[in-house]
Amino acid sequence: MHAGSLSRYRYRRKGCFRDPHDSFEDTVAENIRPQVRPAAEGWEQAKDETGRPRLQFAEPRRTQPPKHLADFAAAARGEFVAQHGVPAFRAKQLSTHYFSHFTSDPADMTDLPAQGRDELVAHALPPLLTEVKRLHTDNGDTIKFLWRLFDGALVESVLMRYPGRITLCVSSQAGCGMNCPFCATGQAGLTRNMSSAEIIDQIVRANQAIARGELGGKKVGNSPERVSNIVFMGMGEPLANYNRLMHAVRTMVAPAPMGLGMSARNITVSTVGLVPAMQKLAAEEIPVTLALSLHAPDDGLRDELIPVNSRWKVDEALDAAKAYFDATGRRVSIEYALIKDMNDHAWRADLLGKKLNDRGRGWVHVNPIPLNPTPGSIWTASTGPVTREFIDRLESAGIPTTLRDTRGKEIDGACGQLAAAD
Repeated sequence: MHAGSLSRYRYRRKGCFRDPHDSFEDTVAENIRPQVRPAAEGWEQAKDETGRPRLQFAEPRRTQPPKHLADFAAAARGEFVAQHGVPAFRAKQLSTHYFSHFTSDPADMTDLPAQGRDELVAHALPPLLTEVKRLHTDNGDTIKFLWRLFDGALVESVLMRYPGRITLCVSSQAGCGMNCPFCATGQAGLTRNMSSAEIIDQIVRANQAIARGELGGKKVGNSPERVSNIVFMGMGEPLANYNRLMHAVRTMVAPAPMGLGMSARNITVSTVGLVPAMQKLAAEEIPVTLALSLHAPDDGLRDELIPVNSRWKVDEALDAAKAYFDATGRRVSIEYALIKDMNDHAWRADLLGKKLNDRGRGWVHVNPIPLNPTPGSIWTASTGPVTREFIDRLESAGIPTTLRDTRGKEIDGACGQLAAAD
């Protein structure tokens, strides 16, 4: 460990929620294990006038991208294309090409009149994402795309093949305003919200790559492949871009050809704990999976680790998560990045298990995530034995727990690594 970081080590004597059968030696070892305090490494964390990490919920005023067919509900697309002087039924033809055939190329749209076709497509399906570069893992089953938006903002998405499914990690904002010190995305702050069509276009462009055979790994079955699962775990806090997010989700689940025809159950929306938006999501009656990025069960640490905890504390976020389960019947995921000597102490596993069980059984699943390295940071993932003990303690409390398979670390495409650097 970097010598300059030693001043942040503090020793903590905590014995709460200990297993009464632990040996004296185990208890002493746990109590003297260092307590690292969160601090931004390699960059200066933006602070407000009170000295707290600055949170950005509203995007800066910026010119918005051109309107796109995917920005409109199905019923409004006819009027949108009619603005270009063509019959409203052309909207369905355009939707079929875009959402089912994954193309915005007028040359592919031979069912449209040749005269004026290029102009109509330019009006209804303007280019939104320009590919800057892509990186592949050695075995080809993961691709990270770097996209440039119309105003020069950069975002990333990550396409991953798993046995039986293809998952796309999508971005919902350019940058992020949540200012978490361990996340590369938050280092530059929030540039702007992405439009619904910009969110959707990441999926369409990924489906284009799959159709061209550009995603390696073993193909499942003989039918054409496409993205089957979406995780809103790319750049940005999805619930801070709520209206555009929800329009994008509705378009994802709308039946073809007016939408992507995806299952809501295969869509995961992640949040650091924007409680009012979590409550609003519960009332949408769209059974997506909610993932709460918790990373600490105690307010003392989470205030520093996840700055939004200064607005909504751990118990408030967990109450909102449980209310989401009650409203939808969809089991909530708790995301927990394990950081060596910071949040991986056994007593924190016990406290987390207790807080979850206090709200009932069967409503939650915990995903511990080995911390992924980011440039300039000395923070490291927990050791194997510590990780195993953390999981064992949760499982002993009856909490279903699965260690996250983090894809794309070698191409800086894993959780917390997306920084959109060209």
